[in-house]
Amino acid sequence: MFRIIPYAILQSLLLASAQVFLKLALQRMPPFGWTREFWGAILINWHFAVSGLLFGTAALLWMYIVKVFPFSMAYPMVSLSYVFGMLAAFLVFHEEVSLSQWTGVFFIMLGCTLIAR
Repeated sequence: MFRIIPYAILQSLLLASAQVFLKLALQRMPPFGWTREFWGAILINWHFAVSGLLFGTAALLWMYIVKVFPFSMAYPMVSLSYVFGMLAAFLVFHEEVSLSQWTGVFFIMLGCTLIAR
């Protein structure tokens, strides 16, 4: 049942990319508030728009995955987005990632491989 892996990787990449663009959008906006300034800033923030498109595409792919594959196999594959999120934190946002966090990423990948068998 390794057929699920390319779909799961793509869907997880879309989710993690959407989160990256959301963070980039929020970094360029005024502090959160129920103000016209904040909500107006959303409308002109292209990072926010890209984030929405990526989330939407990920949702459509998720619908396909859930339709075609057993849920007990599909749902754990969502955890691959944590792997890509960790890589984005390290590569895009230059955050420090500890050895224990990398160990957790390894176990997520191992678990997804075992579930897909």
